Amino acid sequence: MIEVRNGERGERAQSVGSDYVTNRLLARNRIAVRRRSELAKFPRMRLAIVTCMDCRIDVYEALGLTSGDANVLRNAGGIVTDDVIRSLVLSQRLLGTREVILMHHTDCGLHDLDEERFVDDLAAASGARPPFEFGAFRDVDDDVRRSLARVIDSPFVAEKGSVRGFVYDVATAQVREVRP
Repeated sequence: MIEVRNGERGERAQSVGSDYVTNRLLARNRIAVRRRSELAKFPRMRLAIVTCMDCRIDVYEALGLTSGDANVLRNAGGIVTDDVIRSLVLSQRLLGTREVILMHHTDCGLHDLDEERFVDDLAAASGARPPFEFGAFRDVDDDVRRSLARVIDSPFVAEKGSVRGFVYDVATAQVREVRP
């Protein structure tokens, strides 16, 4: 287990607890606090990015961004849900973003997922059926197009002039554009 003493990491000879990773991250945070520079509340590039929560996607590295450049919204599949629309509206109207990038990726867990079976298994395990869809899809380009359409068709999203969709290749980090 990691314990924090006077802002520094100290090793402890006890077994790893369920919060082992969290404690290590808190220790790292103390280092980050010392390095922190002043960031503006508003994204410098006036950009919002919607992408998947997949840990292989480093949005900052892939697009050459640094902290404070963009609002990055993540969920399973990077799909445009009502909550993503809500976040884009706030990003635009309160934080001044004007461009939107939707970035899905190769080898996504939702690709070819049998959603009906997944929901049945989840319902059997939990005793309840979820009130939401998981967003399984067969073709990543078509899924990007569906998400583009949701943003463009939303009456709440103000800035639609620069809404573009991409696919990130998890093997190469290459980003390619998908036309609507």
